[in-house]
Amino acid sequence: MKTSIAIIGSGFSSLSAACYLAQQNFDVTIFEKNSTTGGRARQLIKDGFTFDIGPSWYWMPDIFEKFFNDFGKSVSDYYVLDKLKPAYKIFFHDEIITIGDCMDSICKEFERIEPGSSKPLRAFISKAQDNYNIAINKIVLRPGLSPLELVTPETITRVDQFFKTISSEVRKNFKNPKLISTLEFPVLFLGAKPSNTPSFYSFMNFADFGLGTWHPRGGMYEIIKAMTSLATELGVNINTNSNVEKIEVESGTAKAIRINGESLNFDVVLSGADYHHSETLLDLEYRQYSEAYWQKKTFAPSSLLFYVGFDKKLQNIEHHNLFFDTDFEQHAEEIYDSPKWPENPLFYANFPSVTDKSMAPIDCETGFFLIPIAPNLDDNEKLRQQYFDIIINRFEKLTAQNVRGSIIFKESFCVNDFIEQYNSYKGNAYGMANTLLQTAFLRPKLKSKKVGNLFFTGQLTVPGPGVPPSLISGKLVSELITKQFKLN
Repeated sequence: MKTSIAIIGSGFSSLSAACYLAQQNFDVTIFEKNSTTGGRARQLIKDGFTFDIGPSWYWMPDIFEKFFNDFGKSVSDYYVLDKLKPAYKIFFHDEIITIGDCMDSICKEFERIEPGSSKPLRAFISKAQDNYNIAINKIVLRPGLSPLELVTPETITRVDQFFKTISSEVRKNFKNPKLISTLEFPVLFLGAKPSNTPSFYSFMNFADFGLGTWHPRGGMYEIIKAMTSLATELGVNINTNSNVEKIEVESGTAKAIRINGESLNFDVVLSGADYHHSETLLDLEYRQYSEAYWQKKTFAPSSLLFYVGFDKKLQNIEHHNLFFDTDFEQHAEEIYDSPKWPENPLFYANFPSVTDKSMAPIDCETGFFLIPIAPNLDDNEKLRQQYFDIIINRFEKLTAQNVRGSIIFKESFCVNDFIEQYNSYKGNAYGMANTLLQTAFLRPKLKSKKVGNLFFTGQLTVPGPGVPPSLISGKLVSELITKQFKLN
């Protein structure tokens, strides 16, 4: 008789775990509360426009390739990848920096902004590449059970990088504030201020400049479709519109999940849903972490998102665009230090139809706008409209075009939606930040300390926030489960 496993949620980490566990001959069933798989990486299709609701950056292509290789497959078996050229644009109040698709073009752009800066840039990225190799091939493949996991011959010689910050490292080598912002930007994917992120995480800069930015044709949801297809091929049962109401425990062991008042028995329960929410599905005595614990943690930002269909092609934009025409530090303080709606927000705009014609009707543009904000803020339609007006006014000015009259429709997504649709703690968008005290073994555990046969995966546990780490998280938890049940 096969060991049966219930997986709560169908995001990247859940689908990853499901595939690995099915490969090991477990009987795996996924339960997803929404109508489609993908968790936060769902898709909106409206009037011929296609939007990725969640993640929109495809970095670390090697991680995706390794995932599919583990099943005798390749990324190319499921979707087509295009390398973006240029990778993205950054709009400042008086200048635009264009990040190309290779180090030579990026160095040329840095020299244009700050003569002589290409030499320290190459040294910085070389160091970041070393960190990437250590992080991806050594550290992130460990399950966060012990501080000794961080101790390797490579990390011992780099221990200072865990106590210095990205911000100090960048500012030591570069003086131009625009180049500083450009180099500090990638760690925002880790969910914390550059001044609170260990300099070892410079490996994100190598992921950016060294490995490049890619786009799966059809959008990021193609990855979810690929993983869902793979899971199904491997025998995983997938149930959508199935909201798990409770994890039932008997004699200290997870025995069942309750859906629509019905108890379904399983040998193992694995939750890829929000970690805090997952623990609320347990009776109080079985929860590992108190409300006080969660309150003290540094969470990644939430986001105010807009999905906009335009009835014309837009000018002076690329696929990815960052608008850093306001004070980077002030916005960061309004997210982390004194949480409030930002006075002059930075924002990001994604137009996938610039490079992928399938994502918008002919002669139209698909637009995705994102403002990072503190979690747990008041959220209402009036505020959403107020901030849309703010960013569209700036967008029109910085790109020298009128777009308001070309908007066919606009939909928004914010704190209330993250809570309602994903049970997200305080409406956060990216999980728990990777600060020094929230790294590796200091993050919430993959395996419950209080309930037998109960496991967790996703961006609140190891390795941390982001799509590639979520794939790895699913693999790590599957290895723990497999080891416990000693399958051949």
